[in-house]
Amino acid sequence: MEVTRALTLCGGVARRPALAKLGVSDAALRRAVRAGLPQPARGLYALPSAAPADVALLLRRQVLTCISAAPFYGLWAVTPAGLRHVCYQRGIAAEDEVAHRELILPPHPHRPVAALGDVLIHALRCLPPRESLVMVECAVQRGDMSVQFLQERLPGRRNGKARQVLGWVDRGAESLLETLARTTFRQAGIHVDAQVYIEGVGYVDLLLEGWLVVELDGRQHGEWAQVRKDHQRNNRSVVQGYTVLRYYYADVVHRPEQMLAEVLAVLSGAGGARQAPR
Repeated sequence: MEVTRALTLCGGVARRPALAKLGVSDAALRRAVRAGLPQPARGLYALPSAAPADVALLLRRQVLTCISAAPFYGLWAVTPAGLRHVCYQRGIAAEDEVAHRELILPPHPHRPVAALGDVLIHALRCLPPRESLVMVECAVQRGDMSVQFLQERLPGRRNGKARQVLGWVDRGAESLLETLARTTFRQAGIHVDAQVYIEGVGYVDLLLEGWLVVELDGRQHGEWAQVRKDHQRNNRSVVQGYTVLRYYYADVVHRPEQMLAEVLAVLSGAGGARQAPR
């Protein structure tokens, strides 16, 4: 493979062994360096367009992991990564880094990123429960990971909290908001069904105790046509005997206690004994 193409596949920067696996010969690398290809360090090659952060990772023999690897794998994330989470075998973390020491699986073959399994294990051990939950559930929902795989690699008392998070993983959620809201309600002892089909209405995000519909909207600014459609769905649900509450991103992510309090107030207002619509 041609040097520039191989480096592009590797995100713009790579060490010689990674390039060799892609079919790049030492002779081709020498010719490229003579032609002006940057060589940040011995055995390390980079395109001029390579991101300095990626070059720094390889210079320090690090790989991204935990929440910092979520964008690479397209995983849901409650909040963007602040400090960079990296894994490496020697040295100490810089001030702007969070260090993870153990890798169970080989890293990505072409990019300085830990394997998906390690990324999720590090997240389960490192992040607050709901932040690691959404990452794991996204991967499980897509079929890229299984709960059993993670459970088997999180033994012992030190991983007890991580296994508790895995106990809340479910399939069927279509968004980060569904995962967070569903878990908030279930942890409060509320019976929740996700993605329930209601005749004449369609699929609703969550159905609580068989009669309280909770719809979730991640839009920051809704278009009028969609808002009108949502209101029509709400009306059809109410006509059939359901009660409907609608929450937005800020409610679910930043004000979950207030959302839960409102839901509990509606449920308790029905005396806890209301029958599901027929």
